[in-house]
Amino acid sequence: MTTIKVRKNGPYRVIDDGDGDDVTVVDWNGREYPAPERPIALCRCGASATKPFCDKSHARAGFTPDTDDGEDSPAAG
Repeated sequence: MTTIKVRKNGPYRVIDDGDGDDVTVVDWNGREYPAPERPIALCRCGASATKPFCDKSHARAGFTPDTDDGEDSPAAG
C-alpha cells in the first residue's frame, strides 16, 4: 500500500510499504519524473527548484498552509 502523508508546514510524503507496487509521478502532460529518493517528498509550497519534488525551500520561505490540519488530520472533503 502507498500512503500520502501531509507534513505540517512541509511536503507531501509518499511512502511505499515495499509491497511491490511502484510509485510513478506523472504531470498533466504525461511526463514521468523519476523519484530521486524514497520516501518521495512532493512540494506543496511552490518554491522548490526541483518541482515536483521538495528541496526544503518551504523552510526558507516560511511556508504555512491555508489550514492548520497537521500531518495526522484526515483530508476534508
